[in-house]
Amino acid sequence: MAGHLVDHGHQVTVWNRTPGKSEPLAARGARAAASLPELAADCEVVCLCVGRSEDVAECVALIAPNAVPGALIVDHSTIAPTVAQTLHAELAQSGLGFVDAPVTGGSMGAQTGQLTVFCGGSEEDYARAKPVVEAYAKRIAYVGGPGAGQTMKLANQIAVGGALLGLCESLAFAHRAGLDLALTRELLSGGAAGSWAFDNYGPKILERDWSPGFSVKNQRKDFGYVLESAEGLRAAVPGTALVDLLLAKLEEAGHGEWATAALFEVLAEGTQA
Repeated sequence: MAGHLVDHGHQVTVWNRTPGKSEPLAARGARAAASLPELAADCEVVCLCVGRSEDVAECVALIAPNAVPGALIVDHSTIAPTVAQTLHAELAQSGLGFVDAPVTGGSMGAQTGQLTVFCGGSEEDYARAKPVVEAYAKRIAYVGGPGAGQTMKLANQIAVGGALLGLCESLAFAHRAGLDLALTRELLSGGAAGSWAFDNYGPKILERDWSPGFSVKNQRKDFGYVLESAEGLRAAVPGTALVDLLLAKLEEAGHGEWATAALFEVLAEGTQA
């Protein structure tokens, strides 16, 4: 994502907790900051993409006191909507803008600049963020006020989980029945059973290729936010709860870094799984 900003002519300063990850960007023309406060003092727009709610809060705590007056923080992480709302309010008191802007499209979407970005916050801050985000997105949507971007991402993850379960359950059933998996995937993906999961994860299942992609660990992190938010909304998400439970088996077996399509392995074990 930062590379696309460089390619589009933006003046880019980068920082990573692992310094070596910034080196290829520095070679392409970005300036590598020695610390996050140093980066904050150099940028009118700061884009974050880290792991959990607490990671975002930690970064914001380092950015805010050192930020350029009126700076805008655009957070591409997937975190709890309530945390995004709190950060919006706290930063507004300091005269800083905040857009919760989680992405979907996976690592390949980031590499090709084809991400979809869900943006929550004020319309003014969204308008400021959009010209920057356009460098690595195929679609950017303003979906509502503070936290709405994160809520939309969680709705996305519910659908992703259901599609993943449908794919893995279908192919695991075919596997147990002795059907040709390649033929099964070819026939089913062309009809009403077809989905993005069949097209993109189906080949990984045929090859037993569990390299991320999107990892089991990160998917379960997102599902945790879904389940927490659903409880507060009194919304029923039984499918998400089931997929989370099944993926937990992989994480407990030490496979948290495997791609989520490895859910097939759990289901292929049969009814005792």
